[in-house]
Amino acid sequence: MLVQLQKPPKLKKMRIAVFPGSFDPITIGHYDIVKRALPLFDKIIVAIGQNSNKKYLFSLEKRLELLTELFQDEPKVERNAYSGLTADYCRTENAKYLLRGLRSSADFEYEKTIAQLNKDLHPDLETVFFVSAPQYTHISSTIVREIIINNGDATQFLPEKLRNLIA
Repeated sequence: MLVQLQKPPKLKKMRIAVFPGSFDPITIGHYDIVKRALPLFDKIIVAIGQNSNKKYLFSLEKRLELLTELFQDEPKVERNAYSGLTADYCRTENAKYLLRGLRSSADFEYEKTIAQLNKDLHPDLETVFFVSAPQYTHISSTIVREIIINNGDATQFLPEKLRNLIA
């Protein structure tokens, strides 16, 4: 009698990506990148990096609250905050991918350098670049923050779901 051994099923490794940023505030451009990246990953962690040298408009708690509101209907998106090196944070989350948005060639040069440094620090980490949709290339958190600080109308630069909560 021949006994056939069954191989245990292979466990699928989750494709986890981290999308780091200050998200002060999260813009429609950030939101677009996460939505476009969702089909590629099992989980995306939108991670607020904390920099003690930076002055923020919104508290960390408020930014986490806004991310929770924005992605409440998307089970594949988590939100978190971290301090320290992004590469180290990715390692603690078992993330093998880092999401970054590119609005211009200047962004590419800067992000390329950061990607190469992250690769040196965490050889298994791959940076995935998303080119911004043309209608969002001029939008940055810095500019949106300035509009809000100066009592301008920033609603068109914010995800629709957050417009009444921010601007």
